[in-house]
Amino acid sequence: SFQRAGAGALCPVLLWGRALPGPPARGCGNASGWDERERSYWRALRRRVLGPPAPPFAAPCQVGAPVLRAAAAAVGPEGLGGPELRRLVAALAAGLRRGPCLGLSAPQLGVPLRVFAAELTPARCCRYPPELRRAHRIEPFPLRLLVNPALRVLDSRLVTAPEGCASLQGFSAYVPRHWAVHVSGVDEAGEPVSWEATGWAARIIQHEMDHLDGILYIDRMDPRTFTNIGWRELLD
Repeated sequence: SFQRAGAGALCPVLLWGRALPGPPARGCGNASGWDERERSYWRALRRRVLGPPAPPFAAPCQVGAPVLRAAAAAVGPEGLGGPELRRLVAALAAGLRRGPCLGLSAPQLGVPLRVFAAELTPARCCRYPPELRRAHRIEPFPLRLLVNPALRVLDSRLVTAPEGCASLQGFSAYVPRHWAVHVSGVDEAGEPVSWEATGWAARIIQHEMDHLDGILYIDRMDPRTFTNIGWRELLD
């Protein structure tokens, strides 16, 4: 998801002593075929020099990645407070803010462990219409990190609202979720963590807990509401 365009001109590539031809003149067509070959070349060169990327990835895995459909494993006692878990926690926090996302799970970064992070800042809250904030109790909360979380439903009423996901970029759908939940676990140091949430925070928790069990929101959505959020722009 969060790609940045590279900067600087690319040098011509020599193949068997001859320079590869430059991209064709655009005219009525485009150079998308050349651009893709160029990207593939530099991607392959980068991997050859640096090696393939390793989890936790900087950007969320997209639907189709097997890690998103497998149940995550619990973090063992020996992992609590260790450097690998600290690195994962830092990657989750960075991913939340770079997205920006409201919640992010370890499997989304390619790590099959039962860990998730969530945060809703006051600035993000202000982006929601006032009537939506009131109806769904959209209220800010600080960064929360839970390792080996366990969920308990406090209010089984189902409330339907739109959801998106960093692992299904460009789409959204209406999803029913319980109104209030309690989640408990530990933090990266092994200290107990408990969180009782209602409304939007409860929705975020349930969404992330689903990720830890290999479930995506498309498994729970009303399929008739599944939407490409850029469909209007695609028609322009």
